[in-house]
Amino acid sequence: MKLLNHTTKYFAILLVVLISVWAVIFYVAMIDEVYDSLDDGLENQKEIIIQAVNDNPELLNDTEFGVNNYTIKKTQVHKETKFKDSYRDTLMYMQNEEDYEPVRILESVFEQDGSYYKLKLITSMVEEDDQIENLFIYLVGLYLALILSILVLNNIVMKRIWKPFYRLIGRLKTFRIEKDDPITAEPTTIDEFNLLNKSVERLTEKSRDSYLAQKEFIENAAHELQTPLAIAINKLELLLEKNGMSIAQSQEVGSVLDNLTRLTRLNKSLLLLSKIDNKQYVDAERIDFTDLVKKMVQDFADFATHKDIELKVDAHQKLTYTMNPDLAVVLMTNLIKNAIVHGQGGKPIHIEIVENQIRIQNYGENSALQSGGLFERFRKASADSRSTGLGLSIAKAIADKYDVALTYSFTDRHEFTLTFP
Repeated sequence: MKLLNHTTKYFAILLVVLISVWAVIFYVAMIDEVYDSLDDGLENQKEIIIQAVNDNPELLNDTEFGVNNYTIKKTQVHKETKFKDSYRDTLMYMQNEEDYEPVRILESVFEQDGSYYKLKLITSMVEEDDQIENLFIYLVGLYLALILSILVLNNIVMKRIWKPFYRLIGRLKTFRIEKDDPITAEPTTIDEFNLLNKSVERLTEKSRDSYLAQKEFIENAAHELQTPLAIAINKLELLLEKNGMSIAQSQEVGSVLDNLTRLTRLNKSLLLLSKIDNKQYVDAERIDFTDLVKKMVQDFADFATHKDIELKVDAHQKLTYTMNPDLAVVLMTNLIKNAIVHGQGGKPIHIEIVENQIRIQNYGENSALQSGGLFERFRKASADSRSTGLGLSIAKAIADKYDVALTYSFTDRHEFTLTFP
């Protein structure tokens, strides 16, 4: 949910509460004012009738409600008795409505020629049910009008005010630390947005400086390590070519050569992982993985034959995906090589390509590998000292970089599956 809509939601809830409370207060005040006005009118009408009775005693004969909406009846009241005017509500049948309607009645007692008479006055009043219904309709209309006004205000005025913020969000979405494209925010008259822009600029600039420093360090370290390793390996190989060494000495030198060779591979693998983690492989293109797998199988044919393993490819259809071409080669190389290295001689490796998956199956140990930490760095599935333990980690890093799921399962064979989105 967008920020403006999120704010509107709370405005809408607040308005419901405020309008509901206001409606109750307004209704009570309005009804009180209506009753006060009716009572004042009845009081005034009472005074007029009493004055008229003094002028015309014949009016004392009005004992039923008629066109004048009052009745006068003689009553037995002692002189010392104090009678207070009373008001009450009741229903009366109305001819024009053909129904009972609410009326307000005033009862009072007055003295005329030594006798006491009870006077009843009636007047029509507002129906509360109709009043509540009308008030509800108008309040709903007011609420909808206010919400509509807020929405219009948000979409016209607030969007214009928040435009610098959304522009900054757009720049952050497209920002890539590996590209030389720093964020430059547009100036604005709003202090908070200026502070946000400056903070983001400083943060991204500092992050990019750290990234470049780390990238330079990794490249320099890898280069500086690679050179002495190559020199050491070269000199040891020259030393082995001389005939003045005993068999035991040759074996010792050979062991050192194996370790240096492993260290060289380890250095290259760590450098590759660092480049992947730092997103240094930015170029991407549409890769035909069906053709790539077939090419990899041809490249590994001699290695597989040496281990008495047959590579079988079952491509049901063409599978393409956008990826850096170098990383695509590394991904498939590591997975196929892993299957050959840990495969069982005399049994085939089956590579199946379906709609959005590549499945690599091989026979090996007759039990499932421990899935927890299988793709962790330096995790070895065998005791081979020549293995760096980084092959599956590199494959997992490449798959994660391009949102490809790399999973492992075991039935009667070990299976690594690449699922493309």
